[in-house]
Amino acid sequence: MKFIIEHLEEKIYPWCLYEYEHLSHFVGREKVLFTKIASKDDLVKIKRYGKATSESVLGIPLEKPCLLDPKAKKTLTSGDNFTTFIFGGILGDHPERGRTEKYLTSKLKNVKTRNLGKKQMSTDTAVIVTKLIADGKEFKDLYFKDDPVIELKKGRVREDIILPYRYLILNKKIVISEKLLNYLKMKKSL
Repeated sequence: MKFIIEHLEEKIYPWCLYEYEHLSHFVGREKVLFTKIASKDDLVKIKRYGKATSESVLGIPLEKPCLLDPKAKKTLTSGDNFTTFIFGGILGDHPERGRTEKYLTSKLKNVKTRNLGKKQMSTDTAVIVTKLIADGKEFKDLYFKDDPVIELKKGRVREDIILPYRYLILNKKIVISEKLLNYLKMKKSL
């Protein structure tokens, strides 16, 4: 099984890096390929979490591929027989603008598409959910938290942020990168 993340941002922002590290730890760095990494510095940085190339997934031969696109008509099931899963590495917009469809689905004409429900997920959540389904779970049997509220500051003045995405719940806990949470708490402005 291979997980390809086509990085569709101009650089690897800290938020992306934390998500990429998180997904790599979950699925195993030997199963991850990051494509379309623009700068040499980012290539060096990202290689800790999987293989990396400046080449686009559009130019790579793929074995039994599936593109995960929120706008796909069918939901991924454990009965699907894919060995390569492709994701758009995109910092999410709210509301979602259909960039996976624009940059990947429209160009990968012979690749089947699947969704992971109707709600936008972070890249690491999408990869983790896909791995669980490919390993035999069904989407309908997974639990999620939509739009989690993350407490940034406690005390007299409390500050929270709502993450407008869907996150997986495993063992009654939200599956989210601790480094990302710390980054959000330390960041001066969002």
